[in-house]
Amino acid sequence: MKEITIKESVVVDAANRGMDEFVGVFTWVIKDAIGELNADSMATLNADQVTLLAWEILHDEVMDGGFLQLLYNGYAPFFFQNPFGKMMRLWGLNDVARLINKARKLYIKYQKDLDVETNDDEFMQLYERMPEFDDLDDYFVENEEQWMGMVACYIDEHVDKFAKVTA
Repeated sequence: MKEITIKESVVVDAANRGMDEFVGVFTWVIKDAIGELNADSMATLNADQVTLLAWEILHDEVMDGGFLQLLYNGYAPFFFQNPFGKMMRLWGLNDVARLINKARKLYIKYQKDLDVETNDDEFMQLYERMPEFDDLDDYFVENEEQWMGMVACYIDEHVDKFAKVTA
């Protein structure tokens, strides 16, 4: 496993700026240590570190364009063929695990349309053709702040699983 280190002063400063910044400093230091996220770099991380990077991807994609964007951008295997849902349950985010399972079911239903490259107009039409994703998006947005807080608490309570904090 790759040793990830972070200065205590950086962690404290991020925590003082809020939970998003606190979580973000850990994702940043992990990404900085591995470079590009791929199968080889993931193999150098532990399950909690990979899950944190997955959380960031999920969060950023869904907050930007919803689950349709996440799935269209090719992340379905990353979330549905890895134990992300199980890790969310272990982190206490049971609602996120259930949401991922609902997204998986919708992905299976619409997979042939989501796995085809389209232009921007065709992509925007997917939102109209697949309105079931709207409920998932709304639920995520409504609960995002609470869930980010839970992720921050998990990191705080298990900081050694994410990075070695140095003076």
